[in-house]
Amino acid sequence: MTDRTHPGAWHAVADHLHHLGTGAVFGLPGDDMDLLGALEGTDIRFVLCRDQRNALFMATGYALASGRPGICAVGKGPALTNTLTGVLEAASAAAPVVLIAGGTALDRLGTGAFQELDQLAAVRPYVKWAARVDHPDRLAGVLEKAVAVAVNGTPGPVYVEIAEQIAAEPVTRTGPWRPAAPQRPTPDPDVLRTTADAIATARRPLLLVGGGARHRNTGRLLEDFADRLGAAVFTTASGRGTFAEDHPLFCGVSGLYTVAPADRLWHEADLVVALGSRLEETATFGWPNAADLPVIQVVAGEESLVTGRPGTGVLGDVERTVAAWTRMLDRPAGDTDWTGRIRAVRQAHAVRAAERAAAADAAAAGPAAGVPVARVLTALADAVPDTRVLVQENGLQDMWSYFHPHYSCGSLGGSVVPSEQTPLGFGAAAAVGVALAQPDRPVVAVVGDGAFNLFRSELPTVADTGVSLLYVVLDNGGYGWLQTNLDRVSGPGSRFSFTSDRPTGSAGLAHAYGLGYWRVDNPGDLHGVLHTAWRHCVEHNTTGVVEVGVSLADSPPGTSGAGGDFPLREDE
Repeated sequence: MTDRTHPGAWHAVADHLHHLGTGAVFGLPGDDMDLLGALEGTDIRFVLCRDQRNALFMATGYALASGRPGICAVGKGPALTNTLTGVLEAASAAAPVVLIAGGTALDRLGTGAFQELDQLAAVRPYVKWAARVDHPDRLAGVLEKAVAVAVNGTPGPVYVEIAEQIAAEPVTRTGPWRPAAPQRPTPDPDVLRTTADAIATARRPLLLVGGGARHRNTGRLLEDFADRLGAAVFTTASGRGTFAEDHPLFCGVSGLYTVAPADRLWHEADLVVALGSRLEETATFGWPNAADLPVIQVVAGEESLVTGRPGTGVLGDVERTVAAWTRMLDRPAGDTDWTGRIRAVRQAHAVRAAERAAAADAAAAGPAAGVPVARVLTALADAVPDTRVLVQENGLQDMWSYFHPHYSCGSLGGSVVPSEQTPLGFGAAAAVGVALAQPDRPVVAVVGDGAFNLFRSELPTVADTGVSLLYVVLDNGGYGWLQTNLDRVSGPGSRFSFTSDRPTGSAGLAHAYGLGYWRVDNPGDLHGVLHTAWRHCVEHNTTGVVEVGVSLADSPPGTSGAGGDFPLREDE
């Protein structure tokens, strides 16, 4: 083996990032610029953010879109605490993110040093693993372990703190860097056989595709498996883009985003095969009682197992598990009555969606009624190529895009969404990471104006990256979800307000940083503006912002506005 000596700790970090194939690092360094200096001679981009929280969001978007570790580097003290919301989101989204921060020198700990903080204690509750490096001989091993922990098992964020005193000390590494690709375990053979037998006897199976199946559908394996079972297929919100949504067995997004008549399939099914889902509350919202619906749950890590329902937990890689089941199942498990029922539900679901879209159009007949969000999604699908990745928020109007078939990923599209934590502004920032991770695909972010206003300080960063990215901002005057909850409590005469009709100011900011900007308040203008905006983004290799005036009354399908944490269901 040949030893390699790096002139300093951050040069070793830069070399490891090169080994990982990192295309971009997101962050905001502290006073120490050694990492930027170490990256000068590489082709690794450092996206210099204005806010550390957004840097973590961008790194998470990069990780989710690419399947590779997202890297974020920040300073110490408040720089580290500013990232914690993003770290929480990365953990909830099971995104392999490596957060690297500077730390107070060992000989100054406990002296009231500038920006001194017990950073390990602050970050440890939110990460899979955290380590501080106080000696240069430990750095290489810590970096390798950090990546191994981030990408294996249930992926998630890890934290590496590099103490100030080793920044300029030589780091000697023995041999090459370890391989960084995740290992994909195959489940125990006995568990595979037991669960394959249960699947074979199911007559009305459902297939639930979660975020853990992302990057695990080589050669349309999951579509072929669904065909073999004759199973109705739903995804979780985070699983969208994994399974082709124009497949004849696809029925929409599960739980909170399932409306009549597709929701009835959950009460008729006799087995759920959940692939890469933690079965969070939003994914299981509206399901039958736990005792009535057994679940076979495939997850990579035992901490994600849900045991409150009858069924079996399978620990293993989704792709390898499904491939093994496919070899074991000699005949289709579903029956023609069930597949016929699925097709009938899909047809009725499409009819119901068309009726809702027409009703929204009719409600928008008045001059101040706003542009129907259903029409925004239709125009967007027409304006941007079908290989697009849609990055979403999760507010009142932007929730429309979670409901199939009002929006569909088709067989070529992708999706990145917030996790169960849904931090405001995640989608707006994550879209930058997605665009850098997949530069050959169109990327569109549909966000509410409340989320976009929180993100606007990052517009100079967006301009600096030079990515082709389109923001469609649904402007309902502010925090529409909170306003509708307030209206339920206080009525329209409350002295408090979360919305207003004041100008957003986005036009001036966008123009100041050389970004495209358009405003749509007339539904008839929507189609042309979105086509123009996307052409502008592609031809000028830049970001565009399209603000669309929408109405607070334009609630998502099957709902009648916000009702606390979740929408109020309509009686259907």
